[in-house]
Amino acid sequence: MSSTELPGVQAAAAALAPTVSAVRVADGERLRTVSLPGIGLTVRCRPGDRAGLPPALYVHGLGGSSQNWSALMPLLSDVVDGEAVDLPGFGDSPPPDDGDYSVTGHARAVIRLLDAEERGPVHLFGNSLGGAVATRVAAVRPDLVRTLTLVSPALPEWRVQRPAIPTGLLAVPGVATLFARLTKGWTAEQRTRGVMALCYGDPARVSEEAFRHAVAEMERRLELPYFWDAMTRSARGIVDAYTLGGQQGLWRQAERVLAPTQLVYGGRDQLVSYRMARRASAAFRGARLLTLPDAGHVAMMEYPEAVAQAFRELLDESGGS
Repeated sequence: MSSTELPGVQAAAAALAPTVSAVRVADGERLRTVSLPGIGLTVRCRPGDRAGLPPALYVHGLGGSSQNWSALMPLLSDVVDGEAVDLPGFGDSPPPDDGDYSVTGHARAVIRLLDAEERGPVHLFGNSLGGAVATRVAAVRPDLVRTLTLVSPALPEWRVQRPAIPTGLLAVPGVATLFARLTKGWTAEQRTRGVMALCYGDPARVSEEAFRHAVAEMERRLELPYFWDAMTRSARGIVDAYTLGGQQGLWRQAERVLAPTQLVYGGRDQLVSYRMARRASAAFRGARLLTLPDAGHVAMMEYPEAVAQAFRELLDESGGS
């Protein structure tokens, strides 16, 4: 039996692969590096259209990078000064010295970045894993967050969708190595198509040019010696965060968030069920909710205009920028 016929292998391989967008550095963007004790971070900058705009920080999901926000950032450059961070071990950021890829570890990296640059409070955005990270940051450091916008946040679900199960299996020791061996012969193009089928509501919306750039980025990322380790440890971090109770539980922390919150869910999301929108709306006090029936897991890449409009409405309701 070939690897493509094995149950769950395609979904798992897609979960292990980067969610990539059209280009490494789009027009109007620049990359900079930030060196902090124990970690180095790459930050993608999209300066505001004028001086004095409030800062925003965008946090990507599992397997993603700051590129995932390149479609949304220019749509908001008239109201925020935007930056997107590559979490440790992802994008162009090297792995952390301590190997901590937990949700808390990623949240600590975001907090350290904001503290070191005295950039907060920011309009904080998070997708998937980045949504869990942003939730933790907003709960433990409310002084750093003006507003919170979460796109398909990875918050604990008891009824996990079937396509998301292989991601959870990555937490099991040895599983990632098995998947890597079974998919060793897959081309970057095959992997990219798998990612898009898993993450997009309609992969046909991706242009040929964007797809070619995504394949090139896939090839680059797969060559990184720490790629598999960063993916598996971060997946394990999500599973561990799902099992935490008490004050460290993500739902309990969601209830503690004071910042005005915008939630975005996709009706075709195969990784985070749109059914969680109801619970999230109840947990985040006074949260606004946008549901996009045709969107998948990365609505800010598929429907950036709709996400941008929702954020503008959040700004208006919370007293502007």
